[in-house]
Amino acid sequence: MKTGLRFLLAMLLMLAVFVLTNLLFPPVTPDPVPEPAGEAAEPRAGEPGVRDEPTVDRPFEAPREDDPEQLVTVETPLFHLTFSNRGARVRSVRLPGYESFQREGAVELVPEGVEGVLGATWLYGGGADSVALERYPYTVSPAGGFRLGEGSGPRTLTFRYDYPEGQFFSEIRYTFTADSYMVGVEGELPAVERSALFLDLGPGLAINELQESEDWRAMAYLGNHAEDGTRSRPLSRVDEPEVVEGPLRWAAVKSKYFVQVILPGDGISAGDYLTAMWAQPLPVEGRASVQVASPVGDDGSYSYRAYLGPIERERLVAIGNDLEEVNPYGWRIFRPIIRPLVAVILWLVRVLHENLLLGYGWVLIVIGVLMRVLLWPLQRKAMLAQVNMMSVQPLAQEIKEKYPNDPQRMQQETMKLYREHGVNPLAGCVPMLIPMPMLIALFLVFRTTIELRGESFMWLPDLSAADPFYILPLSLGASMFLLQFIMYKTSPAQGMANQQMKMMMYIMPVFMTVLFWRWASGLNLYYVTVNLATIPQQVLIARERKKMQAAGPVKRAR
Repeated sequence: MKTGLRFLLAMLLMLAVFVLTNLLFPPVTPDPVPEPAGEAAEPRAGEPGVRDEPTVDRPFEAPREDDPEQLVTVETPLFHLTFSNRGARVRSVRLPGYESFQREGAVELVPEGVEGVLGATWLYGGGADSVALERYPYTVSPAGGFRLGEGSGPRTLTFRYDYPEGQFFSEIRYTFTADSYMVGVEGELPAVERSALFLDLGPGLAINELQESEDWRAMAYLGNHAEDGTRSRPLSRVDEPEVVEGPLRWAAVKSKYFVQVILPGDGISAGDYLTAMWAQPLPVEGRASVQVASPVGDDGSYSYRAYLGPIERERLVAIGNDLEEVNPYGWRIFRPIIRPLVAVILWLVRVLHENLLLGYGWVLIVIGVLMRVLLWPLQRKAMLAQVNMMSVQPLAQEIKEKYPNDPQRMQQETMKLYREHGVNPLAGCVPMLIPMPMLIALFLVFRTTIELRGESFMWLPDLSAADPFYILPLSLGASMFLLQFIMYKTSPAQGMANQQMKMMMYIMPVFMTVLFWRWASGLNLYYVTVNLATIPQQVLIARERKKMQAAGPVKRAR
């Protein structure tokens, strides 16, 4: 393969790393599920806990406008939740361990103006009738909420609503532990066959990042299908009603670093799944209303779990059900390759930070240098293959001139030439392709890992945000130009290939500087380190190439 073509191939692969991996594999939108029809099930007389079945033509007591709303707070070391007694909804989710860069104080997951999440609508009789549970005034126990300290055991907040005439009731119990962002939810409704609960996940999460566009770009809903795996859909692309049919192992809405997830049951029963997931467009740009269907037993009982917190891979892996896939890395087809590499990179980050006590800025620098050291043998091998290929080009040209009208004989003689001199036409490309999965994984990790959020380094206030002085993107462009200049001056390429290299020497640094201008400074820091660590390697390669070129082109044995 000619030097120019090989170089262009490398550039295209780099573009795939820097640009295309930012785009997630879009899921195919299933056709909307038709509304179920059917008559409500008859009450089963004589069974314990069975009450008269409600009907939509006899509305139940709803809160009057002058009914005071009661707010109840639950505080744990990890989050502070504020509940409303109206519908037992979660009005606020604050994470004291993470600072919001959009407002004073901790990160807030519930967007401003939203009445809450985890409100529910009860469908029964196969979906023929429904009851909006979120409109009813529940009594709360304990009425003042509670606080869990470190080491505290689980505690439960109970909401109860009873219709005055005894024809309807609803009880919801939220259970909390001190060391988890997971909330266990159990409830009871009248015993009715063919019923389900529609849980509200809201219109996406609140914006908390300094660079708002990063949060908006990452805002999406996701479903993990029991057979088809995880599919993600940006909320900004929801312009008509969409549905993800089950069985689902979990359903979620996410921003760049935070997520709200609904999981079925208690995590023990293998057959528990969510039924479906819906997304409805909203007039607010970038927002969509997301609901999740969870089954209700014939006895009226139901249970699910809600994870309300950060996208911390280690914590999500511990929960199971592939919950770490709420942050899917790259295109779906490549995830089996990228996923283990991501795990290795995050493990290395954790070891360097926690065991060697390095700040995250130094962690990025160490990994950048380490990557160049590990890739040095492959880079050197590619260079040797390139020089060997160029040394036999005069002989290959003779074959072309000798058999201009016999392509088959030309190919046979050319391959024979390569075998005689131990030249592999692909040897210059393969070493460049081998590290590509690792480079993609590094790009994805350093762009989205929450560990870098809010971490300062030298003049950088936040490694997850753009460089406020643009020193790193400019350094990236300058270091890339220097590398390209060294390659151009020492390349054995001639003619058109040489002109292509000269053109790329000027275009690529400018392109990459513009592309990385507003990207996370941690990602810029890593790539600047890689470029600077590559310069001495490129100088060594240039010297070795000159020595090999001094020997002149090889001559074919007669």
